[in-house]
This record gives sequence, structure tokens and C-alpha cells, in this order.
Amino acid sequence: MFDNLKKKLGSFRSDAEAAAEANVEDVEEDELEAPVDADEADVAEADTAPAAGEPSDAEATAPTGDALEDASIPETDREGDSADADGREGDQAVDAGASEAEDVKSEPTNEAKSEGSDDAESDDNGVGFGRKAKSLVRGKFVIEEDDLEGPLHELELALLSSDVEMEVAETILDNIRDELIGETRTFTTSTGAVVEEALKEAIYDVISVGQFDFDERVAIEDKPLVIVFTGVNGVGKTTSIAKLDKYFEDRGYSTVMANGDTYRAGANEQIAEHARSRDTKLIAHEQGGDPAAVLYDAVEYAEANDIDVVLGDTAGRLHTNEGLMDQLEKIGRVVDPDMTLFVDEAVAGQDAVNRAREFNEAAEIDGAILTKADADSNGGAAISVAHVTGKPILFLGVGQGYDDLERFDPEAMVDRLLEDE
Repeated sequence: MFDNLKKKLGSFRSDAEAAAEANVEDVEEDELEAPVDADEADVAEADTAPAAGEPSDAEATAPTGDALEDASIPETDREGDSADADGREGDQAVDAGASEAEDVKSEPTNEAKSEGSDDAESDDNGVGFGRKAKSLVRGKFVIEEDDLEGPLHELELALLSSDVEMEVAETILDNIRDELIGETRTFTTSTGAVVEEALKEAIYDVISVGQFDFDERVAIEDKPLVIVFTGVNGVGKTTSIAKLDKYFEDRGYSTVMANGDTYRAGANEQIAEHARSRDTKLIAHEQGGDPAAVLYDAVEYAEANDIDVVLGDTAGRLHTNEGLMDQLEKIGRVVDPDMTLFVDEAVAGQDAVNRAREFNEAAEIDGAILTKADADSNGGAAISVAHVTGKPILFLGVGQGYDDLERFDPEAMVDRLLEDE
């Protein structure tokens, strides 16, 4: 499903990732000096604390008690020659001590040499280990619009060639620009992940328009719930009715079918075959009867027999056919349906998108069902219908069986479009 579109989106993801990788920036020195958090502060304090048994800097520089006592004795109270002799001996002792200190200073210990070597190595590498760790966390990249000009142009062509409506394609591109361009990104993950997330958000925004919980809405509506199906002939309306009949049965609801397609030869026989297969009651009139009257009778039957859901077919119509559109308007007045669902083929691509817009303008729809989605490699209708109508895609037909009906999940659809081959 949608294989061509998946490949094209994957190609853009690779091109945009390459553009991002080319623009990874080094971390500025002042960023590395940014305030650290409490844990980092604890580590720094531990690194600077003196080892057990070693004097602190304050202790090393503080004068001893003898020194304090000597300093407090006035020079005039010292005893003559003896004092002078003691002073000379003290001077000599001081000179000797200073000389020894200079020798020690000029010849560092092996431990000091090792520490100095480590410091030098850190300096040679630009930053020490702690700073390097911060650099990895605080790396960043900025993508400029020029960097994505080529990939975005290719993506636009890819979307249009996949039958994505032009306005929708432009919206996706704008969303990607908003997500990626000009923003400083924290480089805590791969650039590919950042690009993929931007692409997911851009597509999700256009296909999730108008989404509501179909099952919840069915549950809270007064019964019988009346659903009318519209769309042109041959796109799978009647088969979709039968599939939804099975869908409702699986959830414990009773149903009745009604054939409002009263003018097409063979329409009664077609829906009657599905009704027999599903063992579901069918309300139908003779060919050429009033569609609104058929659906009215179906609602009356549902009310009288405690039926939960009425599924009403209508004639295939185009918005340019005033007679058929008048019928649809009359059905709205007579039975006041709770939902009007538009049905078309996913493989119809741009035609399905245009028809969805036209039907919604002529007789407002509540949602759409796209049939033959399993045979659609492009995915243009699935991407575009919700955005152009403002109404959600609710189901995808994915086969010929009555069970082959998928609830449309925008998030799952995006994942499917962007999953690795």
C-alpha cells in the first residue's frame, strides 16, 4: 500500500539528513562555560577537595603559633648580641629553607609530572574530558533554507506525481520548513531522527484534519443511527455498506439496509445479494421510486423493530447533475441522517480528491471511505481528502471480504508511510 509514496518520502528523508549533517556546528567555548546543574557542581566540588591527611590551601598558608608569637614581640625588647646572633642564625636558616624550596620547585615529583602531563594533554586536545562530555550533549545544528532547497523541490515533485493535491503538497512543504529551517537544534540524537520527526509532523497535520472517534459517536447517538452513503457509481458504495454492516455486527449493533439508488438498473439486485450474504433486512422499492421514501421506510422499520443502525445507499451522482443533487437534498430533509459518508476509490487519486471537494460543497459530508486502498501505490487521495474537505477519512477498504475494512488511523498511516523498507 502506497509503496511509491513511501519510496519518495524516504528519498527526501535521506537528502534532508545529509543537509543536516553538513551543518552540524561546533560548540562555542562560552557555551561550555555555561552554569552547570547541581550534579555537575557536586562533582566539581569533589574534584577540588583536598585528599585525606593533606592540608587545605587555607591551612598551608596560615601562620603557626610560634610565628604569631614572634611577630608579637617588639624589636626593642630583644637581647643585644645574643639576639643579633640568633637573628643571623635565623636568617641563615631561612636562606637554607628557601634554597631547598627552590630546589623542590625546580624538580617536580613524578606525581606532579603525571598531573602536569595530563593537563597538557587536555590542553592539546582543546578541552578536557568534562568539557568534551558537555560538548557532546550541547552540540547543535542549524539548517538554512538554501540547504533544503533541492530536497524540498524534489519532494514537491514527488508528492504531485503521487496524486497529492497541489495545495496539500504546499502545506506539507510549509510544515517541513517550519519544523526544520532556521531553528537551532540540540544535537542529542541523530540528524536523521530530527528530519524524520519533522516529516511525520508535516504529514500528520494534513491527514488528521477533522478526526473524531467513530465508535464513540455511534455509541452516544440516539437510535436508530441513520448513515447515508454518497459518491459516484462504481467506486464501491454498496460493498462498503455491506462491510460496515459486518463492522457494526461485530460491535453488537443491529442493522437494516436501504436501497436509495432507485434509478440504476440492477441496483436492487446488487444490494440484495449483499443483504442475503449478511443475513440483514433490506428495505427497497421498485425501480424508479422515490429515494427519500425508501430511506424513510427504513427508518420507520428500524424504530418499530429496535434496530440500531440504518445504512442507506443513494444513486451515484455528480455535483453537476441537478436532479440527483436535489434527491440528496430531499433525503436530508425527510430522514435527517446522522452521518453522510462519501465513498470513492483511493486509486482514483486526484479525481477522488476533486470529487470529495465537490460533494462536500454540494451536500456536506461527515467523513470519507476510500476503497481499494490496498491497490493504491501512490497514496495521493489518502494524503489529500481530509485536508481539502476539512472532514476525516474514517475507513479504508483493503480487500474484497466483508472483514477487509480498516479504521483510518492518521498516526499509524504516517508510520506506515515512513517505515523502513
